[in-house]
Amino acid sequence: MGTSITFQRPDGKSVEGYLAEPSHPANAPAIVVIQEWWGINDQIRGVADRLALAGFQALVPDLYRGKSTLEAEEAHHLMTGLDFGDAASQDIRGAVQYLKRRAAKVGVTGFCMGGALTILALTQSPEIDAGVAWYGCPPLEYIDASKIQVPLQAHWATQDQFFAIETIDLLEEKLHAAGTPFEFHRYLAQHAFANQTAVGPGRLPATQYDPVWAQQAWDRTLRFFGRTLG
Repeated sequence: MGTSITFQRPDGKSVEGYLAEPSHPANAPAIVVIQEWWGINDQIRGVADRLALAGFQALVPDLYRGKSTLEAEEAHHLMTGLDFGDAASQDIRGAVQYLKRRAAKVGVTGFCMGGALTILALTQSPEIDAGVAWYGCPPLEYIDASKIQVPLQAHWATQDQFFAIETIDLLEEKLHAAGTPFEFHRYLAQHAFANQTAVGPGRLPATQYDPVWAQQAWDRTLRFFGRTLG
């Protein structure tokens, strides 16, 4: 459904990405989709395809420059080698600016590492109109909540062993204090509950797909983006 494209970062460097378009792309609202720590794989391309079927243009920027993996150790290595500030302020903002030339409103969503980058990007890209973070949060000291003035929705797993729910409670307090418009949803689930590949013996320990919670979170996400992006 999607195609590979190249777009420019604010600093002029080129980044590749996967763009999925709806059947009527002209003026359709747009969403930047941010990968998990695995890189751009079939699962995250499927997220963009799902958004395209719902009527959105969806662009996945290639933060790892062509690399992806199935191995947790290598994924951790790729993630720790990523400059999060550069990814948020340059790669993701460049993707947002690319979509802004095609759409009146642009949202951002991401999963795990991409959820953390979604929240960071909201502090770095004034062009973003709304964001949805899925079970991923940057260290709280890196979040300038005063810069997040657009609607934020987030989906958290209460049994998450990577992003403790107690940290999310503190994030909620921080956003409240800054007057950020946000809504948090908590699910009795484990990390990656919306990733349909997190099943069976091959899954990463402490992750578990839950189709019921995933569907509810997706329903909320699509309603939220429909409301905020039009």
